[in-house]
Amino acid sequence: MGDVMTPFEFRECVNILKSTGRKAGNLRELRDGVAMVSDGSIFHHTCQYFLKGRITEYTNDFAQWAGEGLEERALSEHLSNIDPYACGTLGDVRSELLRVIDSYLEIFPEPREAMPGDEFFFNEPVTLVAPVGIKAGNLAEFLIAVKFVDAASLYYHFYEARLRLGGRIDDFTKWFIDTGRQELAEKIRKIDPFMHNLDGIREHLVEAVEAEVKKGMEVI
Repeated sequence: MGDVMTPFEFRECVNILKSTGRKAGNLRELRDGVAMVSDGSIFHHTCQYFLKGRITEYTNDFAQWAGEGLEERALSEHLSNIDPYACGTLGDVRSELLRVIDSYLEIFPEPREAMPGDEFFFNEPVTLVAPVGIKAGNLAEFLIAVKFVDAASLYYHFYEARLRLGGRIDDFTKWFIDTGRQELAEKIRKIDPFMHNLDGIREHLVEAVEAEVKKGMEVI
């Protein structure tokens, strides 16, 4: 396929956290907070957990607090099993969190209180976005760019895009769909964000696009 008429413009983002003013000292208060906070807060405490530089048994902030702050290990395991990227929307993530917590409260209606100072504090991100000065008008240019752009750009287009666009779609997938590369778009869509860090995402992107570029060269 020839050059793409609409270039892909790479951007990157910086997230600044702010407090929502809401905290929880027990599981019922956590449940109320999960029900009330913004989608951005749910996104931060679930989808962004892997970016925080900690390698633990937990997969989100709620599971970590349940396990360490409340010592509710069974609940922590159930919360850790929630894959936010397998859910259609952040509303679905919220619903799944509430379902797990409500089920646990039915069995254990009098949960533990956190020790003073160990409360859960709900935060949400303020996202600042800026272009990085790189545009790709075809697959070859995209391949070069995705190999070398900063991780903050990959994060913005592959992870943060899910908050902006909703559903299980990222900026790269959307661009390939919009430019008629359905097969490549499907390959990118199948990259599991729950199973890879940013280096792994870059490797899978490069592999998929390189295969498409080679296919185009064989056709020529």
